[in-house]
Amino acid sequence: MSEDQTMSAEEFQNQYFNDDESEGLDGEMEYDLETGLLGEHDELANLQAELNEAREQLVSIRDFIRFSVTQLRNYDVVVAQGTTDEFAEASAIVLHSLSLDWSANEQILDCRLTTSEKQAVLGLLEERIAERKPLSYLINLSYFCDLPFYVDERVLIPRSPIAELIRQQFHPYFDVTELAKPLGVSPNEKSAVFYDHGLDVKQLSQPERILDLCTGSGCIAIALATRFVDALVDAIDIDKGALDVAMVNVDHHDLGHQVNVIESDLFAKIPAENQYELIVTNPPYVDAAIMADLPPEFLYEPEHALAAGQDGLDLVHRILFEAPDYLSPDGLLVCEVGDSEWALKQAYPEIQFDWLKFAHGGHGVFAITYDELVANRQLFAAYVQLLDSMQ
Repeated sequence: MSEDQTMSAEEFQNQYFNDDESEGLDGEMEYDLETGLLGEHDELANLQAELNEAREQLVSIRDFIRFSVTQLRNYDVVVAQGTTDEFAEASAIVLHSLSLDWSANEQILDCRLTTSEKQAVLGLLEERIAERKPLSYLINLSYFCDLPFYVDERVLIPRSPIAELIRQQFHPYFDVTELAKPLGVSPNEKSAVFYDHGLDVKQLSQPERILDLCTGSGCIAIALATRFVDALVDAIDIDKGALDVAMVNVDHHDLGHQVNVIESDLFAKIPAENQYELIVTNPPYVDAAIMADLPPEFLYEPEHALAAGQDGLDLVHRILFEAPDYLSPDGLLVCEVGDSEWALKQAYPEIQFDWLKFAHGGHGVFAITYDELVANRQLFAAYVQLLDSMQ
C-alpha cells in the first residue's frame, strides 16, 4: 500500500481470513539483483533450485515448516520483529499461506499439500528471503496480546514485553478483574499465578483514563482497552500515516467508543487537566550507533519510529519531564527504552528506576510513579533544556 492508502476494517477482515495465494515460483515477481538483498545471480538461482526441489519432494505441512526453518537459517534471515523464533516464523509462513490458524492443531501437520498450496507457501517464503521484508509487512498482519492487527510500512511491527503487563492488568499496582491472565505457575504447578514483574503492590482501583503515547499501529491502546473495558484510552502519535493505520485497527476491533486517536507531538495537544491513572509509552529509543548498523529487515520500518538521537533518549527525557502534568497523583508511567536502558541509568544515576522483569523475555521497561516524577523533575528539566539548546 502507498502512504496515501488506508485499508478499511472490512478489507482487513478479508485479508486476515481470505488472503489471496502468494505468487508462485513461476509468477511475475521480480527482484533487483543489483540492489536486492540476495545480491548475486547464483544465490538467487540456488534459492530457486532449492524451492523447486521442495515443491517436488516435500509432502506435508510439517515438511514445509521444517524446510522453511532451514532456509531462513541458511540465508541468514533476521527474525526479530514480532517473534525471535524461526520455528514460529516458519509456521506462520506456511499456515498463513494455507489460510489456517497460526496455532493449528498438531493433528493437521501431517496433511498433504496440493500443488497450488505448495506454490503459495514457497512463493511467500521466497519473497521473505529474497527481499528480507518482514513477514508482517508481506501479509499485513501481526499479533499483539493475542489480538490481530493490520500493519504496513507506516508503522512499526508490534513487539513489546509490555504485552505481559497488559495481560495481567498491571498487577499488583491495580486491582484485577476476571479479564486478567496470570502468566506464572504456582509451586504445585496446578494453578496459574500472577507473574512478579516487579511492580509495587498498590492494588489501586482500575484506571478510568489511560494514555498510550506514541501509539503507532494502536496495538497497545487497543490491548489496553480489551483488558480495561471500563477505561477510556487516548492513543497519541505525531505521524498521521501511523494514525490512519491505528484507526483501521480501532475500527476492526470495534473500539471507537473507547479508544480516541489523537494527532499530537507527545503531550502538546492534550489538556493538562486530563489526568490519567496510567500512561504507557513505547517511544522511539534506538541510538545512533545501532541505527547505523540495523539489519535489512529493520530498514523497512519507519526510521522516525525507531531513531531517537545519539543516546536514544531524546523523547524519553521530554516524556519524563512533562508526564507529571498529565498523570494523577496515584498514577503510574510505564516506559520502554530497550537497549537504551544503560544510557538512561547513566543520565540519571541518582534515580532508582523500577526496571521490570518478564516471563517471556524482554528488557528495558521501567515503571515510575507520579511522586517519583515530581521529586526528580529538576533533573529531567536539565536534560530537556540541554536538548533544546542543541537544536
